[in-house]
Amino acid sequence: MASGTLYSYPDNFRTYNILIAAQYGGGSVKLAPGFIPGETTKSPEFLSKFPLGSVPAFETKDGKYLTGSNAIAFYVSSNELRGTGDVERAQVIQWLSYADNEILPPASVWTFPYLGILDYNKQAVSNAKNDLKNVLTHLNNFLLCRTYLVGERLSLADITVACTLLNVYKVVMDSSFRKGFQNVNRWFNTIINQPKVKNVLGEVKFCENEPKVPSPVKGGGDQAGGKKEKKKEKEGQAQNEQKKSEKVAEKPVALIEEMDEAELALASEPKSKDPFEALPKGTFIMDEFKRSYSNEEVDVSIPFFWQKFDEANYSIWHGEYKYRDELKKDFMSCNLITGMFQRLDKMRKNAFGSVCLFGKDQDSSISGVWVWRGHELAFLLSPDWQVDYESYEWVKLDPKNEEHKKKINAYLAWEGVDKDGRPFNQGKIFK
Repeated sequence: MASGTLYSYPDNFRTYNILIAAQYGGGSVKLAPGFIPGETTKSPEFLSKFPLGSVPAFETKDGKYLTGSNAIAFYVSSNELRGTGDVERAQVIQWLSYADNEILPPASVWTFPYLGILDYNKQAVSNAKNDLKNVLTHLNNFLLCRTYLVGERLSLADITVACTLLNVYKVVMDSSFRKGFQNVNRWFNTIINQPKVKNVLGEVKFCENEPKVPSPVKGGGDQAGGKKEKKKEKEGQAQNEQKKSEKVAEKPVALIEEMDEAELALASEPKSKDPFEALPKGTFIMDEFKRSYSNEEVDVSIPFFWQKFDEANYSIWHGEYKYRDELKKDFMSCNLITGMFQRLDKMRKNAFGSVCLFGKDQDSSISGVWVWRGHELAFLLSPDWQVDYESYEWVKLDPKNEEHKKKINAYLAWEGVDKDGRPFNQGKIFK
């Protein structure tokens, strides 16, 4: 059983998974007494143990030092939480990484303005909501037939992902937004109502209504810029009201000081430019075709495509999933396609795909045609787009080749068979 001292402020969301894991691990983990955000971490004594000066930080009872919430939580948890066997342990680590890299960035950008940590930026919050929606859609599909993230019992993966989503559920994700993620809601409720989880989190009250736009962070300036300062508060305002306001403002400043530099950068950096923007636009209007494909029968939309297609500035590719032996159940194969679409969300403006499942349970294949701006493999334009593409065999198609054209038409019309004669089962459109 792991025991020691945890350095952090009590309501730091990054410490919840540590404290919960310790409940299961059975050790004694205590918060360092007298910890003062922004002061303790700058003291010579603290820096001699934790040179990075960040929290959470952990000192074991035998004088070893650990930093990073996931590493500390892994150390203080029980063997059961870490996963049974090498595969499950790897899957737990995979989900810890997923929480930090996929969930935390958009969750932070969305919630931090409402927690008073960062100034509110309408576009940044809107983008974050959309990014998190895509992440939750993937998670919702994954949890369709699962109670837990790894195996058949609670693990550190569940605890950490739930804690990363905690402020989203409490502060910004109202009942209307939650409706689209019933599987995630079921799973989240299961986790937060585990007795040992509840010992740390207490009763979790969900956000029911969309929160109001928050006021600027104290000392952060006017985000709109160029506006005159508001008039000073009227003289004679009760002194206790001023002190109350100042006290509320102290916490966000401390939170910013204790945040990891990389985390702050993720929360505040501007969105990167669309890699397609560097390529010639051409004459093909992707949105125009997508509207036609969505609203017209294929005997209208497919001829429309060939009439408008700009082969000088756009290309068409065939992608076939390499690992057909891994495809078992149809719904799992469809989830695989949907997951890829979600991770490529930022390609939608300049790309279109029709991906089809052929065959049946235990004997199926996945392949499709894609159209995008430029003549190179689009996934290479951005590291963010390179998650799934290597699982497919990619071949560039020639729109002047009649056989290639027939193949493209078949995918657009959702008909025909795959190369081994399996009949069309169902399709999904990336648009």
